[in-house]
Amino acid sequence: MVQLTQEHKQIILNSIRDIPDFPKPGIVFKDITTLLNNPKAYGLLIDHLTNRYKQMNIEYIVGLDARGFIFGASLATKLNIGFVPVRKKGKLPGDTISEKYELEYGFDEVEIHKDAFNNKNAKVLIIDDLIATGGTASAAAKLVKATGVTLVECCFILNLTFLDGVKKVEQFAPVYSVLDI
Repeated sequence: MVQLTQEHKQIILNSIRDIPDFPKPGIVFKDITTLLNNPKAYGLLIDHLTNRYKQMNIEYIVGLDARGFIFGASLATKLNIGFVPVRKKGKLPGDTISEKYELEYGFDEVEIHKDAFNNKNAKVLIIDDLIATGGTASAAAKLVKATGVTLVECCFILNLTFLDGVKKVEQFAPVYSVLDI
């Protein structure tokens, strides 16, 4: 597999700004909007992911609501494959299946269309901007697997290693993160 050089990792990392005390005091929010408006950094990232996944015969990319849509749709276009959204409960029309997951204070729920994948033998990649505690990603992985397709990998641009969310997701598929923080 193609590895991202340290220089390219640094370009991508430098394009992501920190917003202290957002959404609440003590949290440093990783703002990817500055990555998205940096054509060099975003191009390096999407080219790297394209090179990583082009030989895996993936047929669909599942993007998680909402920032996973940005990376997933771009990558799906580059790979000429389908894109499937996993959305917050109540946002998708038609027949869906859903999965609840635990938050710091309470629960949330995500869903996917029952007929999201035309080929039940399809190989699928999940992508999102960041993995923290792994709740959303593991719920999405359960949903994808419930449809009967093969979940090849879960990909994250940023992995907040101190929160250890990768361990939750690795129960369902291998995990790849571009940057570990």
